[in-house]
Amino acid sequence: MSNPAQQHMNALTVAQAAELLRAGRVCAFPTETVYGLGGDATNPDAVLSIYETKGRPRFNPLIIHCADLGMAQTLAEFSPLARRLATLWPGSLTIVLPAKPGNGLAGIATAGLNTVGLRVPNHPLATKLLRTVGRPLAAPSANPSGKLSPTTTEQVWTGFGGRVPVLDGGPCQAGLESTIIRVDGDRLIQLRAGALAREEIERALDVPVELVAQGSAIAAPGMLASHYAPDAQIRLNAVPAQGEAYLAFGSAQPFEGPTRNLSESGNLREAARNLFSMLHELDAERAGVIAVAPIPQTGLGEAINDRLQRAAAPRN
Repeated sequence: MSNPAQQHMNALTVAQAAELLRAGRVCAFPTETVYGLGGDATNPDAVLSIYETKGRPRFNPLIIHCADLGMAQTLAEFSPLARRLATLWPGSLTIVLPAKPGNGLAGIATAGLNTVGLRVPNHPLATKLLRTVGRPLAAPSANPSGKLSPTTTEQVWTGFGGRVPVLDGGPCQAGLESTIIRVDGDRLIQLRAGALAREEIERALDVPVELVAQGSAIAAPGMLASHYAPDAQIRLNAVPAQGEAYLAFGSAQPFEGPTRNLSESGNLREAARNLFSMLHELDAERAGVIAVAPIPQTGLGEAINDRLQRAAAPRN
């Protein structure tokens, strides 16, 4: 684990982070969802450094972060429905759209697809950084591929052994990655559940949001069967056994082993905010198994259960 001196040395100002990014380097920065590992999305070498730093499969595309809608519109074709969906920006929403020819993005950033996933984050430091750099940033979560996403600077430093400089924005407020929606003609298709609940999108636009068919080709981040995994094995909908750690939700029976409660009051927004941080904390207890209490499937519970199911899936 990095010591405080290393952490201080790696902490960046916005100007320093922007200088690194314009020079083709990578750095981590905060968003309202999780910390991202950013690189200049127009620079193939910078994007390759993201994949190499994370150990991420090259067929898994990256989300492109934009300062505002104007920047996003230079990169993708926005239909009338897509423009309606973009009224939910800035926020925890990634929109997958047809890429504009000659948009300047490095081909490796989109994994060779003819679509691109775009997001305008809702975090003041992320916005300031994007405007200072003046270029779109490719930014998956700032963690080794397949591991838990980081919601604090400390988790970024620990995950990469202090090798990645960080723009420190404090703890992330949403705690889950963005919801990913593909616009397909007059249809909205959810590719990944996330910090913006599907029901909220449907209410805001008065348009149904379909679920992507199981087994669909990877068209966005977070679609791998095994993902977001701690070192410990995960047991879902479980009562904890001796020797295990326990991730509780709502009112819980006393348990003598390491325990965290996502939300004692049963609040799904609080649970989403705590999910990755509490999994990090329980993983640090070195129990071989983390038993997880049942989580309702409604609202943000859809995204929480999605992350837990991928964390529990068989690993390659």
